[in-house]
Amino acid sequence: MLKYLIFQCLLWPLGMQAQVTNQHLFDTTGFIPEHYTERMAVFAKEPIVKGKIMFLGNSITEMGNWKMLLNDSTVINRGIGGDITYGVLKRLEDVIDRQPSKVFLLIGINDIGKDIPDAVIADNIGKIVQRIQAGSPGTKVYVQSIMPVNPDVPNFPQHYDKQSHIVHANQLIQKMAAQLHVPFIHIYDLFIDAQGRLNAKYTADGLHLTATGGGYQKWVDYLKSKGYL
Repeated sequence: MLKYLIFQCLLWPLGMQAQVTNQHLFDTTGFIPEHYTERMAVFAKEPIVKGKIMFLGNSITEMGNWKMLLNDSTVINRGIGGDITYGVLKRLEDVIDRQPSKVFLLIGINDIGKDIPDAVIADNIGKIVQRIQAGSPGTKVYVQSIMPVNPDVPNFPQHYDKQSHIVHANQLIQKMAAQLHVPFIHIYDLFIDAQGRLNAKYTADGLHLTATGGGYQKWVDYLKSKGYL
């Protein structure tokens, strides 16, 4: 009996450890949940028009005037400031209902800001791609790399100062995209300076592109040059 109790006591910590590692040890809620709710309410009121180009992501996507940049009033902006991969996974019904011709996905920097592991970010992006493909087989999904940041720019949010994580996450995302046979667009290189940071001429806070700095136009010109648009 004593040997049995000792054996059970030795097993208990191992069981507890396994149980903990199966749980999320990080925050899976976006940075601005109230904005997420507001944006989703706006999306729900929009008519369902199928077969259009869609940009899907966080604030970097939301802040882009894609209709003007593409000279196409039918382009759909599905950016939500503060969103993470988990947030996108929860709102894919809105995407699939519209059966877009193309989806340009950019997500992950807010996950990094929340210390969500790089491998989880890549895995979630893979799930996003697969769910869109399953629900809207005619949609061409383009996975875009996480963009660089520049912590030397004033007003930079310090919890995003994780450049090494961006580089590593992009490597995993690129590998995932190859496995799923979807295009990986390495826009990271479009915006770096000589030090490998987000070029200050494109940003006011080291994280987002400004509307007037030329970054969005450069982005769209690149997509067109590669035949994605």
